[in-house]
Amino acid sequence: MSEFLVYFEIGLKHVLDLSAYDHLMFLIALTVPYSFKDWKRLLLLVTIFTLGHTIALLLSVFGVIVIKVKLVEFLIPITIIIVAFFNLFTAGKSSKQESISVIGFVTLFFGIIHGLGFANYLKMLLGGSSQSKLLPLSEFALGIEAAQIIIVFIVLILSYIVQTFFRFSKRDWTLVLSSFVIGVVLPMIVESEIWNR
Repeated sequence: MSEFLVYFEIGLKHVLDLSAYDHLMFLIALTVPYSFKDWKRLLLLVTIFTLGHTIALLLSVFGVIVIKVKLVEFLIPITIIIVAFFNLFTAGKSSKQESISVIGFVTLFFGIIHGLGFANYLKMLLGGSSQSKLLPLSEFALGIEAAQIIIVFIVLILSYIVQTFFRFSKRDWTLVLSSFVIGVVLPMIVESEIWNR
């Protein structure tokens, strides 16, 4: 049980680490257009992310895929910007209720890219044989899922407070928070090491 808690906690801290705020920015951008009544859709999106993240970790830890760290660190903020811009262009429109295909794909892609970004650190932690890696990866994935649900819940509560007590419309709140996310993430793209060749 204690080993489960170790990897679960690593997954939890991986998402909740405020110094690595890219994950937080993605979850804010992902959640802000929704409300509590959309909890099933949000849970599906969060699970799609975890699935992508876990697939990428498996492929990387078992040496199936190797990708340059610079490229991964560049692609992470790109996926966040895509979701935030999607919010800007669809804020107040009913398309959010019809399909999650675009956001679902971007969420899966972000999960894969982010998983690749974390793979080297996890490889160091795991070491050992192939069989000894599957259970810790599952425990880590559960920690990621739990942390994401916590963040989504906090964003939904904040959205409810702002829209109910401060009378922000859902559209305006989505525009404000998505613009904030773009403002935070844009410097990550501009300052990316990928430009230094």
